[in-house]
Amino acid sequence: MKIRRPTEAGAFYAGSQQSLRTQIEQCFTHELGPGALPKVADQKLQKIMGLVSPHAGYMYSGPIAAHGFHRLAAEGRPDVVVLFGPNHTGSGSALAVMKEGVWRTPLGDVEIDAATADSILDASGIIDVDDSAHAFEHSIEVQLPFLQFIYGSSFKFVPICFLMQDLESSREVGSAVAKALLGKNAVVIASTDMTHYEPQKMAEKKDKAAIEAVLKLDEEQLYSTVEAYNISMCGYGPTIAAITAVKALGAKKAELLCYKTSGDIVGDYSAVVGYASIAFTRG
Repeated sequence: MKIRRPTEAGAFYAGSQQSLRTQIEQCFTHELGPGALPKVADQKLQKIMGLVSPHAGYMYSGPIAAHGFHRLAAEGRPDVVVLFGPNHTGSGSALAVMKEGVWRTPLGDVEIDAATADSILDASGIIDVDDSAHAFEHSIEVQLPFLQFIYGSSFKFVPICFLMQDLESSREVGSAVAKALLGKNAVVIASTDMTHYEPQKMAEKKDKAAIEAVLKLDEEQLYSTVEAYNISMCGYGPTIAAITAVKALGAKKAELLCYKTSGDIVGDYSAVVGYASIAFTRG
């Protein structure tokens, strides 16, 4: 069996099981987090269909990410999670899925849903099977411990990494995922940070424009806004794919759960990174 071993344990998040559980608990109870530990509804997911979730080190973006996972837990348990993340390393295919094996974190192993991965590949002509794109990429990995903290090993997932993030390709991935998830108890998560290393006021201005497009469920407006304002949002392609997928599956609403910056965490507002947690629902 293929095992994708963690590359960020001890870096982006704590490296041992107990210290990681404690760290995630602190993200939920943090003053910028939801303020309480999640309570999992023992049912299939109800209204929620997707999330936008940040992927920096947990000390920076963890409390903001916790808002999305808190909402997800309250809605129920998914059988499958499709995780979209940008490719920061430049390795591997332009659009890459890993379709078998497990991903390991200090909280255990998460199994890849091979059947769903195959269905996505059948529906799209542009996604390659390429494990190398995932080998050292953090954007998808850092979402898994939050999901494991909530659900243990009761879910499977499919990771898709985006080196290519143009509008047409991202939409095609989203459409393929929607076809594969039709009728399934599933959630789609787009992993992205917002503006990188700009003064707080500028970051807030740019990120507000991008977030407005996401809240309209308008992937075309998001793409044109990122281009027009030169927004250094690293996962706009994954976000476009998520919007496309959830709309095709019936989403009617997007809700901003939390927006903060690294400056709000550490108090240095001179060069911040923006973080947003957004939920997509049936309305």
